[in-house]
Amino acid sequence: MTNQNTWKLLIINPGSTSTKVSFFENETEIFEKNLFHDAPVLLTFPHVNDQIPFRYEVILNMLKEEHTAPEEIDVFVGRGGSACTQPGGVTLIDEKLYEDTVNAVGGSEHPAKLGVMLAWKFACEFGKTAYTLNPTNVDEYGDLARLTGIKGLYRVSHSHVLNQKAVAEYHAKTLGKRYQECNFIVAHIDGGITVSAHDHGRMVDGNMGADGEGAFTPTRIGSVPVLSLLDYIEAHSVKEVRLMCSRAGGFVSLFGTADSDAIHAKVEAGDRKAYLVWHTMIYQICKMIGEMSAVLCGQVDGILLTGGLMRFSDIKETIEKRCGFIAPISVYPGEMEQEALCYGALKVLRGEEEALTYTGKPVWDGFEGLDL
Repeated sequence: MTNQNTWKLLIINPGSTSTKVSFFENETEIFEKNLFHDAPVLLTFPHVNDQIPFRYEVILNMLKEEHTAPEEIDVFVGRGGSACTQPGGVTLIDEKLYEDTVNAVGGSEHPAKLGVMLAWKFACEFGKTAYTLNPTNVDEYGDLARLTGIKGLYRVSHSHVLNQKAVAEYHAKTLGKRYQECNFIVAHIDGGITVSAHDHGRMVDGNMGADGEGAFTPTRIGSVPVLSLLDYIEAHSVKEVRLMCSRAGGFVSLFGTADSDAIHAKVEAGDRKAYLVWHTMIYQICKMIGEMSAVLCGQVDGILLTGGLMRFSDIKETIEKRCGFIAPISVYPGEMEQEALCYGALKVLRGEEEALTYTGKPVWDGFEGLDL
């Protein structure tokens, strides 16, 4: 990369109803905008890919309002997902990664994929470079985390990798260590909940939150006994259950809303139903943390709690009560994704690290030589 003193980076982080955009000059964030998209508007697009022109125009208009010319931006960095599984780290967005993201060859249609697509569109339009970092399809699992009791059916890595690794790296620094020197359990607790084991810089196991595994959440069903779920499907449909796995389960199913603030207000008011549901969710998170401690053989340097729901202090208090014996617990409310995307790209731009090239092949492609 060119040796220059100041790099201007646009960070693009799409969510299900918003696009978070940050403009950095080196490590300094000049502005951050959370561009809200009303659900009825997004529902007019038949497929998530169809949202690209709309979100692109929204970002262009925002840049104009901020008096920031896109042609003056050096690098575009987007959150990613949906392509073939990838190793962790910064990856150059090229045509192959773009096409596989569009086609969701990894099997997941998470809105995070739009980050790669938007960054690539900006880079092509203005003749610049685009990167992604730790997309949702990063796979660093060990073999023991993959096998299921059904031949040919495997567990894969679907997690909040970007935020979890960013929080883990940050916390390691507070200990005076490198991420690669530590073992952490990281729990991202928000509309989706994922808990993962980080073994010396690798996320070796975790729950497939968007696939219906782990604790139920404001929008997801979590783990449900298979035979009970089959009984449920007989009276409903596979399509309905798929929707409940991602958007219509959890609080939505139990209360008709995913509004955590409203549910927690009921908890504080002494509502018995709200109290039971809220604390069952936390109870299930604690069980997941216990599972990940076993993955790390009890050698845990810290339990790190992050995500939007960590604004509620009773979540930390309950997890400390049940899991504090495992390791010290630290809380990082919200997420560190914008900074992580920026800092990762800067390391490449400054020649401190080399960007990965997307291969178009899964990180793991079966147990070679074994009839599994």
